[in-house]
Amino acid sequence: MTTMTEASVREFRMPDVGEGLTEAEILKWYVQPGDTVTDGQVVCEVETAKAAVELPIPYDGVVRELRFAEGTTVDVGTAIIAVDVSGGAPAEEPAGAAAAAPTTATATAPEPEKKPEGRQPVLVGYGVAASSTKRRPRKGPETPAAEAAVQAAVQQELNGHGPAPVATPVPAPGPAAAEERPRPLAKPPVRKLAKDLGVDLATVTPSGPDGIITRDDVHAAVAAPTAVPAAVPQPTAPETAVTPAAASSGDARETRIPIKGVRKATAAAMVGSAFTAPHVTEFVTVDVTRTMRLVEELKQDKDLQGLRVNPLLLIAKALLVAIKRNPDINASWDEANQEIVLKHYVNLGIAAATPRGLIVPNIKDAHAKTLPQLAEALGELVGTARDGKTSPAAMQGGTVTITNVGVFGIDTGTPILNPGEAAILAVGAIKLQPWVHKGKVKPRQVTTLALSFDHRLVDGELGSRVLADIAAILEQPKRLITWG
Repeated sequence: MTTMTEASVREFRMPDVGEGLTEAEILKWYVQPGDTVTDGQVVCEVETAKAAVELPIPYDGVVRELRFAEGTTVDVGTAIIAVDVSGGAPAEEPAGAAAAAPTTATATAPEPEKKPEGRQPVLVGYGVAASSTKRRPRKGPETPAAEAAVQAAVQQELNGHGPAPVATPVPAPGPAAAEERPRPLAKPPVRKLAKDLGVDLATVTPSGPDGIITRDDVHAAVAAPTAVPAAVPQPTAPETAVTPAAASSGDARETRIPIKGVRKATAAAMVGSAFTAPHVTEFVTVDVTRTMRLVEELKQDKDLQGLRVNPLLLIAKALLVAIKRNPDINASWDEANQEIVLKHYVNLGIAAATPRGLIVPNIKDAHAKTLPQLAEALGELVGTARDGKTSPAAMQGGTVTITNVGVFGIDTGTPILNPGEAAILAVGAIKLQPWVHKGKVKPRQVTTLALSFDHRLVDGELGSRVLADIAAILEQPKRLITWG
């Protein structure tokens, strides 16, 4: 019979916070078991392949269980938190109720988890996929000597000495010794990480709730000097051998970093774009001295006080004017329907380097904005990206992109198209160079522009006209008035 407690526990599942995302990593929990939550309260922050997103809970109640530790990657549709919505204080789990939380130690296998019937609560507007995740029963406690023997065998094999010899059986300690050292609490991914790095979980100091060992704890144990258990002799290794602990502490010749999140999504998108759209890149070097003077004048303009005024602002405006004069470049290729889709709006993407990797948020309807409005939008876009708070929606629907490699002191490059777009403009560093001006060689502010475009959509003539218009505006910015 289903008890009242069972019926009152609801599971909140990982939603698809973007379009078509399949997984997200839990960055931080803002609640713990026993905390009271209300509808709309943010309970955790997750990182998708596109951005970091805060997840609100869609009902009131008391947190009963956090299903995954911070740093865990979870599939969309998987339950991540259980909440008691009965309105009462947390009660003991009845026999046969939901499986015990990962923060509770037990030596016996828990009962299979029962899930409430019907549709599970998720973020408004997002559906979920049925989850088939089941918990494996925990094994009984292992003896310290046996665990150390297995650890030594794994260590020897990792050191490159082939399969370890069969260890001499060590007498198991008495019941009292076993009780003194219970099996460490850690989730399966953390146990696998510890095994791969050759770390004995019994030697790790836990920092998670109720003594759970986290991934950070394992990495900290690897970086710290480790004591060799006296119960089992360690095989002698050559002096040149590198142990996993030494590898992580800076003595190794290689470091391996998991590919996930923004980096994983960027790599997939760039590979797909490079091998789908035939890229062509054209270059032009232009004297932007007058544009730089105009930037300094605009900084003093009262209508632009407090706004982000820099060369990128006028370059963005120049690109928008060039698109207005050559609208066919603002298009996309629909392979499924074999159609060219002309866009009558410009969502201007600005490539931004962030701590989480390269992202390309875009300014919606940039073509309709005045210069002050464009400056304000650029400031908000850069500030949000720098804080890591760019939403997935802000990175969708772009039509053309600017990447400013000049901020890194680079003269130019051959940028890869953002998927679904026909063109991307790379802006190089603006440098004082000798330049022929009015028949004389003078020091002038010069930069190199590179325009990559999809040759299925844009032929050489169209691409050249667009790049030439941008260069002409930056050389003579008064054309912003006559052409805009």
